[in-house]
Amino acid sequence: MSMSLPSGDAEDEVNSTINTTPLVDIMLVLLIIFLITIPVVIKSVAITLPVASNIVTITKPENITLAVDAGGNYYWNDTPVSNDVLLMMLATEAVKVPQPEVHIRGDKETRFENIGRILADLQRSAILKVGFVTNPEPKVY
Repeated sequence: MSMSLPSGDAEDEVNSTINTTPLVDIMLVLLIIFLITIPVVIKSVAITLPVASNIVTITKPENITLAVDAGGNYYWNDTPVSNDVLLMMLATEAVKVPQPEVHIRGDKETRFENIGRILADLQRSAILKVGFVTNPEPKVY
């Protein structure tokens, strides 16, 4: 191990600056590695996602409106029903040709469990056309 001591010459002054060349080299290598690996990580399945839009519902007389209030009570076209009766009524409607549409109206404060129970009953009954009814957003002028 050796150490250089300054002699009295003006040419042998101590250099107090930091050598940034190794730092720049490492940063460039890391940048190249990230540029190569990021496209591999972000790869996903190429699909076309649907565009959601609000469509005005055309209410037909044969459509069924199921409503759920904040307490979890079910209503079949404004008539209160229990969950067991609802399942039987859906089973009788499922065999009709053409099958009626079911519109679900859920209260803003109801638990999702109540809506999920209706969806499970609709699936068990083989009802194909299901929609959710919402209020339009108020227009701000």
